[in-house]
Amino acid sequence: MKTKTEETSSIKIYSEDDFKGLKKAGSLAARTLEYIEKLIKPGVKTNFIDEVANKFLNDHGAFSAPLFYRGYTKSICTSINHVVCHGIPSDQTLKEGDIINIDITSILNGYYGDTSKTFSVGNVSIEAKKLIQLTYESMMEGIKILKPGITLGDIGFAIQSFAESNNCSVVRDFCGHGVGKTFHEEPNILHYGKKGEGLTIKKGMVFTIEPMINLGEYHTKVLSDGWTAVTKDKSLSAQFEHTVGIIDNGYEIFTL
Repeated sequence: MKTKTEETSSIKIYSEDDFKGLKKAGSLAARTLEYIEKLIKPGVKTNFIDEVANKFLNDHGAFSAPLFYRGYTKSICTSINHVVCHGIPSDQTLKEGDIINIDITSILNGYYGDTSKTFSVGNVSIEAKKLIQLTYESMMEGIKILKPGITLGDIGFAIQSFAESNNCSVVRDFCGHGVGKTFHEEPNILHYGKKGEGLTIKKGMVFTIEPMINLGEYHTKVLSDGWTAVTKDKSLSAQFEHTVGIIDNGYEIFTL
């Protein structure tokens, strides 16, 4: 078990020049999400979305971070309906009324940009629309308080209290993470917590905020493929993600 001092010392602090590289990588990941949005419609296979996203990254001088990561064989994650995260692109076809989270991480000139968004497939239920909006707002509740001096618990508290006040639950089994010149760095960013607890945020830290919000209970399980995480009660789940950097008086979002 690491002490607080050891945890803090292992957290990378990035420079202004690094921030420029991170913004380029983050912007490309965001542009990739925007580019593939036109494919989010009934009848489209998630494998096809994966191929188009990977080609877009390659055509812009970048690579997919998930591809070959710990044996993962696809370039993006496609998580449909009650899949919480890490859904694997396949021959599965999108259907009218589905919701799908697409998670993209680019590597551009040695920097990582990590972002995700939940999309509607055609006309979705009122519940699904509300969940998508609430999940986006939950992420922004965690982002808008960011500045040096707050704690990781403050972020988790902001997200959890907002989601639960809207009768939804926050997934506990997966979290945000530091990111920069490697895919996953310290610290872990929990999307639930108590004010004032955890490490103190400092200028130069870079991490993701990526809450997974469920309409039902927060419990999840991972399927036999070793990747796909689903809600145990099969309730709908949505997610949004931005990569952010901490600056003197607040934050920058790199994945716009």
